[in-house]
Amino acid sequence: MFVLGTAGHIDHGKSVLVRALTGIDPDRLREEKERGMTIDLGFAWLTLPSGQEMGIVDVPGHERFIKNMLAGVGGIDLAMLIVAANEGVMPQTREHLAILDLLGIERGLVALTKKDLVDEEFLELVKMDVEELIVPTSLSKAPIVAVSAVTGDGMPDLISTIDELLSSTDSRKDTGRPRLPVDRVFTIAGSGTVVTGTLTDGSLSMGQDVEIVPTGLKSRIRGLQTHKARLDAVTSGSRVAVNLVGIATSQLQRGDVVTKPGWLTPTMMLSARLRLLPHLRRPLPHNATVSFHTGAAETMAKVRFLETDNLEPGDTAWAQLVLTNPVALVKGDYFIIRSTMDTLGGGRVVDSQTKRFRRFRSAIIDSLIVKEEGTSEEVIMTLLENKQPQDLPLLLAQADLPDDEARTAIESLLEQGQVKGVGQGEQRLLLTAHGWDGLIKQATAILQEYHRKFPARLGMPKAELGSRLKLGKYSPSVWQRLSDEEVLGEEGLAVRLASYQVRLSQAQQNAVDTFLRSLDQNPYSPPSDQIPEPDVLSLLIEQGRVVKIGDGVVFAASVYDEMVKIITSLIQSQGKVSLAEVRDLFKTSRKYVQALLEHLDEKKITRRVGDERVLY
Repeated sequence: MFVLGTAGHIDHGKSVLVRALTGIDPDRLREEKERGMTIDLGFAWLTLPSGQEMGIVDVPGHERFIKNMLAGVGGIDLAMLIVAANEGVMPQTREHLAILDLLGIERGLVALTKKDLVDEEFLELVKMDVEELIVPTSLSKAPIVAVSAVTGDGMPDLISTIDELLSSTDSRKDTGRPRLPVDRVFTIAGSGTVVTGTLTDGSLSMGQDVEIVPTGLKSRIRGLQTHKARLDAVTSGSRVAVNLVGIATSQLQRGDVVTKPGWLTPTMMLSARLRLLPHLRRPLPHNATVSFHTGAAETMAKVRFLETDNLEPGDTAWAQLVLTNPVALVKGDYFIIRSTMDTLGGGRVVDSQTKRFRRFRSAIIDSLIVKEEGTSEEVIMTLLENKQPQDLPLLLAQADLPDDEARTAIESLLEQGQVKGVGQGEQRLLLTAHGWDGLIKQATAILQEYHRKFPARLGMPKAELGSRLKLGKYSPSVWQRLSDEEVLGEEGLAVRLASYQVRLSQAQQNAVDTFLRSLDQNPYSPPSDQIPEPDVLSLLIEQGRVVKIGDGVVFAASVYDEMVKIITSLIQSQGKVSLAEVRDLFKTSRKYVQALLEHLDEKKITRRVGDERVLY
């Protein structure tokens, strides 16, 4: 399925032509019908003579509603530039054509409408003007068809031309990462919230869990429609209406993206090659504030040029765009920038998750060129070098490569040793070899400092080291690999350098010896005044030599095991036991027995019933 988008000046007959083609009035708003002009996006569809179904997005032509036009034109396969034969090329004709060119739309046609209002000589002059207009643009090869939506003259030629163009148009790519940029949000009685858009990069199906980006809201698909037909699944390139579960219309807005959860990360900064339109009167300065449009999204942005202080009209330069609000996009997406009144230029995203680059650095420009034009392996390496570590799903999303091509490149780099992988399958964390070495150095430095400050501790808590290294859910896999490489050693919930051994000072060792002797001398009533400092006590606990059961109450591990065994055996034989019985059994005081029994309750070995204990 394909989508055609209209473009052209106000009152040049776009909506009338769509109605003549499809029998559907794309002007859905009452204000549009009252004013006789398209204000927001309109939608229609038809089945072509070949049997191919086609959706149509009808956009407003008035200069005040260019941002609405931009919200609809980004997802089209075929552009139809409409020029009224009785008026010829007008300001929004030029602006809409410039936008189509900036968005890289290469397939299209020109419809010369209202041919019934002019003679053949005037029609030929308009056609020549249009031919000259489109020559320097991406639509330079677009056929021109003259029609009258009122009389029907030329309509069969228009339909056959559209059918022929679509028959040679490639289907949308399917990366398995569907994105539905939302261009409408509304409610249907009995169904709830519905969003519409043109689906790209993958398929959606009934019952599928989805995420709304950038808000991060989660939902589930209750229903799908294309051209008012209910479907169980929809494919890339379709105009789609999605009924969402558990989300109110107030939580959604135009520009949100519906996708499968867990892979699409919104951005506040991107790197791109920016092209300025040639007809502008003045250059665009560094740090200029512009309106940024991509897909159906719009936000303000600041333009940071990386290799110039001013971009002249018609020129191209590398730039970073710092966005005011987060936007969901990926490498390869096209965008437009505008001032308050004019379209300024646009480009294609080269890195959607970029860091802030220093200006006038040739190495940075070279790396961006590689991202734009390099081999698959070079693209992957450049992405990882700029931001690592990255998980596999995010890396695949940012590469803008066919899924199988990107995976093949990654596997090749792993085999060559240029990339290191941590974890298995889809949950792998990827770094360059240099990045992995840097991670090892960082972890080593952190642990060396920790061992210096806390020589009596077996190691640093894994959670603390994982947080400092920003490893998140990948921490266990990283510990395993570092352990396999004999960099680290694991000690329960702690991690240490593989070469590290606890070294107690002579005073600490004397305190340990004194404490352990006191436990041997008074096994069931261990003195609290001999307990060593917290780090040394924690070491003895981690080594399994003692068990702390409460404040100031520590038993030798062997004694603790013996007491637990005796208590559980006694309960098994007589069904229950009291505190007094345990106290008398071990000839100790209430202080130790109460602490022990409460400890056993916490461990769910025993359970208190009144003044007695039973087995849990």
